[in-house]
Amino acid sequence: MMIHPIQMNLTQKPNNAFRRAFGEIHQVSLFTLGTMRAIGSFEQMYEVIKEARIAGINHIETAPAYGPAESFLGKALEKLSLEDLEPAGGWIITSKLLPGASLKEGQQQLRQMLKRLRRKKIENLAIHGLNLEEHLIWALQGEGADLLRWALEESLVEQVGFSSHGSNPLIQKAIDSGIFKFCSLHLHLLDPKRIPLAKVALEKGMGVMAISPADKGGRLQDPSEMLIKDCSPIHPLELAYRYLLSIGISTLTVGALKPKDLIFPKKLANEHGPLNELEQQSLEKLKEAQQIRLGTNLCGQCQACLPCPNNVPIPELLRLNNLLIGHDLEAYTKERYNLIGRAGHWWEAVNANACQKCEDCLPRCPKELPIPSILESIHKRLADKPRRRLWS
Repeated sequence: MMIHPIQMNLTQKPNNAFRRAFGEIHQVSLFTLGTMRAIGSFEQMYEVIKEARIAGINHIETAPAYGPAESFLGKALEKLSLEDLEPAGGWIITSKLLPGASLKEGQQQLRQMLKRLRRKKIENLAIHGLNLEEHLIWALQGEGADLLRWALEESLVEQVGFSSHGSNPLIQKAIDSGIFKFCSLHLHLLDPKRIPLAKVALEKGMGVMAISPADKGGRLQDPSEMLIKDCSPIHPLELAYRYLLSIGISTLTVGALKPKDLIFPKKLANEHGPLNELEQQSLEKLKEAQQIRLGTNLCGQCQACLPCPNNVPIPELLRLNNLLIGHDLEAYTKERYNLIGRAGHWWEAVNANACQKCEDCLPRCPKELPIPSILESIHKRLADKPRRRLWS
């Protein structure tokens, strides 16, 4: 039987939501409204933001890459201000610029951003997709460093950060640089490999924002029946949110398409403490179910199988297998698998079909997984029509 999110009476009285430090300056709500989806019209954006305020959200994330999102957002915030519908302390805005621009280009892009947002400054500016070593060099030593310094000196932004889909070592370098006051990372219940990085960032006083813990975390807004059973009596998305909040992640993004997508953020607006007994039991039940279904083929994501001479991203592919076999997340794993090679530096470039069965990885795997045969099975089950990123 399908378990749906709790249906709640969405009143017009805003939540008195708990807030966490986000860098050196701001306190943000446990949930952040992502604007990449509510871009069908200004009216759609306005209604979603108005509901976000009622849910206790005071932090909004956007980017020029999200089509008309910034323009709709600026207009919506202006209308809400005229209606005296703002969170306590006002809205906190994070927007992003892609790496690689010259100083002059970046300055122009930032000015255009502020114009679209109808603001003289924004609180947070992030490098959007600091995914490659060359991006980090640009941000720390090149014209990107000049751009960030100029933006701060001109008081056009209050603090700078980055988002990244890159490797753990690259993200670690960015965190250790001391330049950035916040970071946005893929942090998920079903993919915890970047959780140690998030904890390091938090220990350094940085704000940490989880990128798409629902959709990119396994399409948890529309989970499989198996995953629902594995997490019951707690909805998988609620468990995922609580897991991240319980370990101290500053804020979680919610890419709401419509107001009702904010039901869980409203319900959990003050749930910042450790997991309760029921949540802990659900988490253990989830892990045990995956272990039983995968048996000796469960990959622990230790990365010892790398490097592959054919550049096959073995751990990431075995992670998809964990989710496919362990929780029947076929739609999600197919979507991710068929995005490979179609998203540039935002995602993997080589799929399982590149495995030549050289068996170079086998002696390095501490669990002695039959990696080539698992990769062959993954390709047979998941290969489909190529996909594209939402923004590409």
